[in-house]
Amino acid sequence: MSDAVFRETSAEPRTQSVPLSHLSLELGHLYMEDFEAGPERLGEHFAEVRVWAEAARASAARRAGGNRPRISTCFLVDDYFTRFSTPAELVPLVVKEAEKAGLTIDYLARESGCAVADRIELAESVMHRLVESPPPGSYGSRPPVSQTGWLANGQRSPGRAAALAEVTGWQPPKETAARNHSVFMDVELWSERDGRRLWSCPFLAAVWQLARLGLLRHLGEPVLTPRPWDGADFPHDWDRLPPLLRLNPEADPFSAYRTCTVMPNRFLAVEDAVRLILDQTDVDSEALKQVAARSAAERVHVPAAVAQRASYVFYEEPADPSGERT
Repeated sequence: MSDAVFRETSAEPRTQSVPLSHLSLELGHLYMEDFEAGPERLGEHFAEVRVWAEAARASAARRAGGNRPRISTCFLVDDYFTRFSTPAELVPLVVKEAEKAGLTIDYLARESGCAVADRIELAESVMHRLVESPPPGSYGSRPPVSQTGWLANGQRSPGRAAALAEVTGWQPPKETAARNHSVFMDVELWSERDGRRLWSCPFLAAVWQLARLGLLRHLGEPVLTPRPWDGADFPHDWDRLPPLLRLNPEADPFSAYRTCTVMPNRFLAVEDAVRLILDQTDVDSEALKQVAARSAAERVHVPAAVAQRASYVFYEEPADPSGERT
């Protein structure tokens, strides 16, 4: 009897590669209240972004190793937590204000597309790839993140009953990879509202980062891929707008080796949480190998840790006429 094992080639899913830029530069990640503040607020935002975008481009050119830097820009609209105006009214306004500041938006995305895109549950699939980092001495008394919806970067402070059982009494939380002192974080990934799971902003932003880094796959196929805009009017219904739209037909690829996001400093805590999530996500291994092979061929250094591939610029927001920060 032969020991040979036969299997169909089609039964082995192939991970499709995606084109990659050197840098994905995000020009905005605003909420509906930012749009409600009017064109002036958008203009102020893009004027501030312009300054830092030029620095990010210069940095990407330096890292490109003498080659022409491939840099694409993107803008994310929050249509997940609230619906404001219509694409027909909002998208031209965003594009116009960006152009007035000397910026071009290559790709426009809907935040709801980070939850579900083309009938694929993106957030759900990333949630199943979370691998909690157990702190030293833990014994698994807390339910997994798939049940609690909370992800931490270390050992939580024990509950009251557990604390009373200890001779030393209360114990503080402890960061797993602390340097001298702990910076403990516990991030809520979703909540339940009216029997429906509502993904948190940090979790959707983590999915967004994975898409921009070209690391999202479904059965080996790329997801959240850009669709070209044919120049027609934008729809009046958000659900009729593609999850990711390519506004500039001459744009460099959407996904990139690295990302840079320019945003108001009120997003700092959110993006700290995003990095925690990325650090504990088991990213598709074949997608990682493809990026590693491509970057090596181009002699472009890409950090091994996915979270380290994302960089940020947090700018101070202007004050409104009352003197309060907006």
